[in-house]
Amino acid sequence: VTKFKNYLAKTNLAKNTITSYVWTVQYFLNHYEDVNKKNLLAYKGHLVENFKPQTVNLRLQGINKYLEFARQEKLKVKFVKVQQKNFLENVISDADYKFLKTCLKTDGYDEWYFIIWFMAATGARVSELLHIKAEHVHVGLYIPKNLRIEATKWLKEKGFISGYIFLNRFGERITTRGIAQQLKHFAEKYGMNKEVVYPNSFRHRFAKNFLDRFNDLAL
Repeated sequence: VTKFKNYLAKTNLAKNTITSYVWTVQYFLNHYEDVNKKNLLAYKGHLVENFKPQTVNLRLQGINKYLEFARQEKLKVKFVKVQQKNFLENVISDADYKFLKTCLKTDGYDEWYFIIWFMAATGARVSELLHIKAEHVHVGLYIPKNLRIEATKWLKEKGFISGYIFLNRFGERITTRGIAQQLKHFAEKYGMNKEVVYPNSFRHRFAKNFLDRFNDLAL
């Protein structure tokens, strides 16, 4: 296993991936006497019974990497099929998105109004959203004109000249978890389906709108 670890260290695999592969191989060697087809399939069976397809395939990837290393390519194990979940299944509808925006604006939750508008209008991930600064809004790259104009006005009223714009009541940047929790709270407050009110839903809304407009997945 040490030799295998050294072999992996020379590749450009991520540290976590290497750790995962080594752990998998170690587990296999500890539980099965020989590296043969029968044992490899038994291990695959054990994985399928206990783990999600993604995890199974990750473990099998580690095993296959080891078989390559041991020059036993012919023993490589086939991956299991991952049922692709349609990423647009749980996406907030355009009507619900507009409804939520209106409610937040009317009730004076300006910051949250802008949070969901920024996500849906730019397709930003939450981690990227949290990095938006007042300076970015002024430059306006990737930010639609209407959003930029309204956000600039809002920042001016708040006296935000520079720095991060989405802060909690302690003046620190909101956390990803904080956003998810608050969105669930709003979904409950306004009687919406909680399944579609989560941070990435607005990013997917952006993707869906983009696809409807340009109908080009590659773009």
